[in-house]
Amino acid sequence: MSDLRIGVLGYGGRAALAALAHRPGDGSRIAAVCDPRPERLALARDRYGDEPLLTSREDDFLAAGLDAVFVMSPDYLHERHAVAVLEAGAAAYVEKPMAITTAGCDRMLSTAARTGSRLYVGHNMRHMPVIAAMRRLIDKGAVGQVKAVWCRHFVGHGGDFYFKDWHAERAKGTGLLLQKGAHDIDVIHWLAGGYTRQAVAIGGLTVYGEAGRRDGAGGYLAPGAWTAERLATWPPAAQAGLSPALDVEDLSMMLMTLDNGVRASYQQCHYTPDYWRNYTVIGDAGRLENFGDGPGAEIRVWNSRRHAGYPGAPDQAVAIGANDGGHGGADPLIVAEFLRYARDGGETVTSIVAAREAVAAGCAATESLRSGGIPVRVPEIKRSDL
Repeated sequence: MSDLRIGVLGYGGRAALAALAHRPGDGSRIAAVCDPRPERLALARDRYGDEPLLTSREDDFLAAGLDAVFVMSPDYLHERHAVAVLEAGAAAYVEKPMAITTAGCDRMLSTAARTGSRLYVGHNMRHMPVIAAMRRLIDKGAVGQVKAVWCRHFVGHGGDFYFKDWHAERAKGTGLLLQKGAHDIDVIHWLAGGYTRQAVAIGGLTVYGEAGRRDGAGGYLAPGAWTAERLATWPPAAQAGLSPALDVEDLSMMLMTLDNGVRASYQQCHYTPDYWRNYTVIGDAGRLENFGDGPGAEIRVWNSRRHAGYPGAPDQAVAIGANDGGHGGADPLIVAEFLRYARDGGETVTSIVAAREAVAAGCAATESLRSGGIPVRVPEIKRSDL
């Protein structure tokens, strides 16, 4: 079996994910890297040597005879880059969110359908052990028929991650309800077994918008760059280096009505002192929720009546063990699935339709938020785009 020739378009914070595909002689290898920043190409050379094509020219990259490409560029470039890769006849792995507009997602879907090139979107949380275990419990009827799904997301490092570079600008990401929430909306849809058809939201720029603190773009702070000093920045008002162009919300609350009658809610805050997310699934015969989402996490299920205080002893508890790789072991699994899909096709745990629906719901909720909480319908996919 010859190696798939893999390209990386955008050698940024998620480049380590593509590195999992570099297995020369074992099915795949990095054959080309494209990035406009010389310092990023230098990092790629340090990692892969001089054998791959290292270029800042997208045309040269797309002409390199690649079998598959990891599109790791900023969100506002996903649509253009994915369409170009698909038109070139290569399989495209696109980081989430699929695009920053619903129309952009639909253009990607229609391009894949027309060209026959394989499109894949990196919703790696579907491969996270805790999420996969929750899905299995639901499928086995652990809570009966699902009626509601709630998610609370405390983004404790929001000031370091999302308010110092392009993430802070509506024009380049629509908003963090989409950019950060796309994962959670997709998980909500997956656990609920349906897609959002109407969304309503409220929120605002409630902390990081204070005057006098937008003193220059500090740049994205990757986890490996964290220091005790940076982590000790508290309270949030002590943050410096925020983008002068900052206009996205730091607090969002979203309500969803799904096509199967399930109701869902999603809350996101970027200035909490802690970082974690919690999903609660309520059915007509019980409730389950996760406590933690990495190694050592636990899923608890309640099916019998009781009057104990929250959380109380559950009727069932499922422990989540340790797994190798980023995002609780999800990153190696999603790369392996993409490589298999690029070579052979077939079914995948992720879904490009679901990825589009997550963006569509996030965009509709953002529109609602910015219009004062007016309910917004989520447009359905045109069959002609599939």
